[in-house]
Amino acid sequence: MRVVVQRVRAASVAVDGKICGEIGAGLLVLAGFEEADGDSDLDWTAGKIVRTRIFADDNGTMNRSVLEAGGDILAVSQFTLYASVKKGNRPSWSRAARGEVSRPLFERFVAKLAAELGKPVPTGVFGADMQVQLVNDGPVTLSIDSREPE
Repeated sequence: MRVVVQRVRAASVAVDGKICGEIGAGLLVLAGFEEADGDSDLDWTAGKIVRTRIFADDNGTMNRSVLEAGGDILAVSQFTLYASVKKGNRPSWSRAARGEVSRPLFERFVAKLAAELGKPVPTGVFGADMQVQLVNDGPVTLSIDSREPE
């Protein structure tokens, strides 16, 4: 499982010009899955996202998690995180899980994020052509891979 996490002041996702998910300050999480991903990947990644300390404390030091900061999370599925550009100029997404595998993984991941955060996590529309808007804060952007925890 791969995610890109961006600290935001606000973020939204729209389909066909209609906003289907939005948050104020918090984290925008772009999530991609591969066929081999399972509950251990979802658990580890959701916990890591909610507990990573990338929000400022009273001294301005990144020392608080999204949970401690009272922020929100917006989750968007994004199979393109598994792009391979080793050959030629057209990316290959052969490692990305097919929709029938990744949709339930994404749904379980969002449920795990919501449980860890203690509140609902809005999302985009799985498989749709989505437009994501965000106001990056910092900017702070992390790339996390459950197969390569650093």
